[in-house]
This record gives sequence, C-alpha cells and structure tokens, in this order.
Amino acid sequence: MPNQEEYESYDVENEPIFSFRKIVTDFFSTLLQILQLKNWLLSGIIAGAILGIGYFFIYKKTYTAKLTFVVEDAKTTGGSLASAFAGQLGFDITGLSGASGIIGGDNVLELLRSSHFVKQTLLTPYCDSCDTTTTLADQYASIYHLKEKWKKNEDIGKVINFYPLKNKQLRLEDSLLQVLIRRITDNELTISKPDKKLNIFEIEATTRDEKFTQLFCERLLKITTDFYVDTKTNRLKRNVERLQKRADSIGMLLNKQTYVSSAETGKLIDLNPAYTTSSVTAEISARDKLVLSAIYTEIVKNLEVSKTALIQETPTIQIVDYPELPLKVNKLKWYWATIIGGLLGLTVTIIGLFSMKDLKKNKPMH
Repeated sequence: MPNQEEYESYDVENEPIFSFRKIVTDFFSTLLQILQLKNWLLSGIIAGAILGIGYFFIYKKTYTAKLTFVVEDAKTTGGSLASAFAGQLGFDITGLSGASGIIGGDNVLELLRSSHFVKQTLLTPYCDSCDTTTTLADQYASIYHLKEKWKKNEDIGKVINFYPLKNKQLRLEDSLLQVLIRRITDNELTISKPDKKLNIFEIEATTRDEKFTQLFCERLLKITTDFYVDTKTNRLKRNVERLQKRADSIGMLLNKQTYVSSAETGKLIDLNPAYTTSSVTAEISARDKLVLSAIYTEIVKNLEVSKTALIQETPTIQIVDYPELPLKVNKLKWYWATIIGGLLGLTVTIIGLFSMKDLKKNKPMH
C-alpha cells in the first residue's frame, strides 16, 4: 500500500467561493483601470481610423443589378382554384394534376444557377453594335485583372481570350472559364424567390463593371427562359409543325382533285349514252374529292386543337423590374469608414489591454 503522504492534500475549507458578483466587480474594476490609459485608447482609435481611411481608398466600388420577373404557367393557373380548395382540406393535388412537371415550378431557380447557362451568357458579345469579338467573359477577366495574372502565371504564360458561343473553346480557355463561372455563381450572383406562394423570381448580380452587370442579368434571363419555354413546348411544337405540313399537302391535293372533278362533271353534259364509263369516272373523281375533303377537315380540326394546347402550355415570362442604368453603387462613405475603423481600433485595444491584465495576474511569482 502507498503512503498517505504520496497523495495531494486538498483543503476544502480554504477553497475560494464562486461569486458572480465578484466576477462582475473585477470586470468593471479592470475596465475602469483600462479607461484611465487614455494614451493607449487614443492610439488605438487613431490607428483604426487610419486603417479605415486606407480601406476606403483601396476598396473599389461595385454595381448591383436587380432583375425581377414573373413566370406564369397556364396549366398551373387553371388548377389553382382546385389546389387551393384541396389545400384547405390538407391535400396536395399539384403533383397529381401534372401542373409543375419536370421543368416547371421552382426548377427555374436551378436553371438560372446552372453552369451551362452562365457559360452561355459569358460567351455572348460585350458590345452588340461593335465589330470587336470581346465577350462578357473577356470583360470580366479584364476588370478583375485576371488576364494579367494568367499571363504572369508559369503554367499559363499567355494572353487568354474567350471566343463567342459559336466557336469551340480550347481546353485551357474552357478550364479558366469554369473558374470564372464558379467565382460568379459563388460570390456575385444571387437567385431567389422572395415569396414562396408567388411565381416571382429575382436575379441579383454585383460586379465592378456597370454595363457588364446589367448585360449579364438580362442575357442570363433570356437564355434560361428560352430554354425553359422550348423544353415545355417542344413536343407540342413538333406536333403542330407535322400537322401543318400534312394540312398543306392535303389541301394542295384537294385543290387539284376539285379541278379534276369539275372537269369530269363537265364532260357529262354532252355525254353520248354509248359511253357509260364517263359517268363512272366522274363518280370516282367526286368520291376522291369527298374523301380528301373529310381528311382535310379532320387534320385542320386536330391542327387547331394542337395550336390551342400549345398556347395553353406555353408559359409567360414577364419582366417586372429591369436593371436600368445607373445601377446601385456599393461604396462605403469615407466618414463611415473612419468611424467604423476607429471603433474597431478601440475594441481591439481594449481586448489587448484586458489580455495583458490577465497575463499579469496569472504570471507566477518568483
């Protein structure tokens, strides 16, 4: 058995009693002592203010473009009354009615965030009226001085240009374009739906170039909504085109058969009774005309039904708020930069002095 002296003795009676009041008192006592060090506090405020002014001159202003649009689906609108009534009873019949579909509803949000459509937007020309081939991607890389960094980079070492959408990008250019896409989608592009009950969506972009920000928002919406509408109506469009071609061809045959039938009927006026086959020919011609007329009537009927279904299926994309120039400028005022910097300097100074007091208290005595 080990000796009792080997164990540390613990004096319960001399243990300090925990007191919340004492902690608060010590805190304010230390704070009053720190506030008496006016020179330190003033130095911290001045240093923070200088850093705030420096941040004001270094920080470059940015521009924010906000575009609001409405997506109205005719099928969704038509079933809204039944959906609302079923919702009051605790049922959700939207999925059963097929109103949203694979490409409907909130999927517009994901389409706008898609790298594919952001890439297509970046490869559109920066200036439509100019002869230059500068794209939005080129302009973005220029305003953020990325082209200079890429030229100085050992792995790249050349000037990078992004070609318009109709041209295929090289492997290096495509890799750098993916860098731009991730940078924009992660930090500078926001897609939101302010009210979940309404089909109102917002696109908000913030960059250092005013014109780029405006063009990017408008073109991203156009490219995405064109895909959205084409995808929802593609099957019906093909059906309408097929029926239209058949209606045109049957209509031409019906016109020819009408002339033939009229000619055969005219021959019956002075018909010699000895020639009995002429009446048969006229009857066959009239029958063919009647068959073609019936077929043409059904095709035109189906064509009009398909056109009506196409109109009902086509969603309406209506822009509510355009990003008109001048855009919102994001720039911190110099006096706010000075005040915020001074307050931060004061806070850091106080925290540092508190730490120094704690270190002195915990410093072992020799």
